Amino acid sequence: MAELLVKDVPLPEETTAGSYFVSNYPPYSFWNRESAKTAQEVLNRPPATNSPLGVYIHIPFCRKRCHFCYFKVYTDKNADDVERYIDAAIQEMALYAAKPFLGGRKPSFVYFGGGTPSYISSKQLTRLAEGMKRYLPWDAAQEVAFECEPGTITEGKLQSIKDLGITRISLGIENFDDEILKANGRAHLSKEIDRAYNFARSIGFNQINIDLIAGMVGETDANWKECVRRTIAMSPESVTIYQMEVPYNTTMFKEMKVFGTDVAPVATWKTKREWVTYGFSELEEAGYTVGSAYTAVKDPSKTKFLYRDMLWQGADMIGLGVASFSHIQGTHYQNDTEFDSYCAAMNTGELPVYRGLTPSNEERMIREFILQMKLGRVRKAYFQEKFGVDIHTRFADRLRELEREGFLHLTDEGLAYTRDGLLQVDRVLHRFFLPEHQPAGVK
Repeated sequence: MAELLVKDVPLPEETTAGSYFVSNYPPYSFWNRESAKTAQEVLNRPPATNSPLGVYIHIPFCRKRCHFCYFKVYTDKNADDVERYIDAAIQEMALYAAKPFLGGRKPSFVYFGGGTPSYISSKQLTRLAEGMKRYLPWDAAQEVAFECEPGTITEGKLQSIKDLGITRISLGIENFDDEILKANGRAHLSKEIDRAYNFARSIGFNQINIDLIAGMVGETDANWKECVRRTIAMSPESVTIYQMEVPYNTTMFKEMKVFGTDVAPVATWKTKREWVTYGFSELEEAGYTVGSAYTAVKDPSKTKFLYRDMLWQGADMIGLGVASFSHIQGTHYQNDTEFDSYCAAMNTGELPVYRGLTPSNEERMIREFILQMKLGRVRKAYFQEKFGVDIHTRFADRLRELEREGFLHLTDEGLAYTRDGLLQVDRVLHRFFLPEHQPAGVK
């Protein structure tokens, strides 16, 4: 078995409050309400390029709120609220379908995220999906992904999900130990994991992803090894491993404030990296290929993450639902972040855009560069052809700095991260931000 060892780089190690994962650029803190008008304008223009199109639908309902969750979710909504939300999401899709920006395009990918998409009933899911398809058909989609919480899965619901054209499901397992699941506020327990997985296999899903989290409250070396062992024994097509972070809007952070501490009651970053290193090494020994800082796949020729890869190359994406994010013709924007006002906006016939930002050409280039670094490799030719930028020259000082620190190797083709560097990639991406976007303490 692989040892729990990893070369370290001298960076802060305690897990303190704040967001570690870099999901976009420029940072969301620079988005503003004044830019919402620009977002509306780009929708009324034909597409400037033949960029791929995707659709994300946010299902914000959950049985419980996990202590580490920072997404917009609700645990207090009844069936009538769900129906009202579905009506609003379908109406939002109808509004988009009438806009010139589509230019005859159909979605290349569709993603059901949350929250817990599998929380709502089969009947509700069918009504939502059929309503969306009515305005923007999925028949050209190469990937339709769907997030599931094991405790909300039945064989009948999974069959309905498959009948709707879902091609990949992702099971949010996170850990296999009941006490750890309870301590972190997860709604499901271990007995529901195998049942949900076996249902999915028996129905015929041939693309199943398992999510794990390294660093949950109560995790130990022994527990982590057992989680990795059980995951490999299940033999999913892909495995996603996240390192625990504690953003400010989580239950865990609120508890930290009560106790007057800045340090979260979870593993250090060094320990989390050791656990992910162990997990990836064991997965590789079992025949998997590590494809990013978070994912390992059994067969890269069959298992793709189009939602991720296309977005990281600047694809357009329609974001449906409360607080959802969209990216259209270079402009980023977010929907209304409150349930009632989002639903009410749909009755006015206006898209519920809350805030946005239109990055400059340089900012768009930096966005794609830092996001693609999470894949562990960046092609120099891609940025030369798309942006006219030589990344070795444009980022020379930062890249040489990271090479000296052992994070990556520069190659004639571009760059490749070391395994040690890849597992810390989110900690160094800020170095490539423009000065006005740098977080405090980064020079």
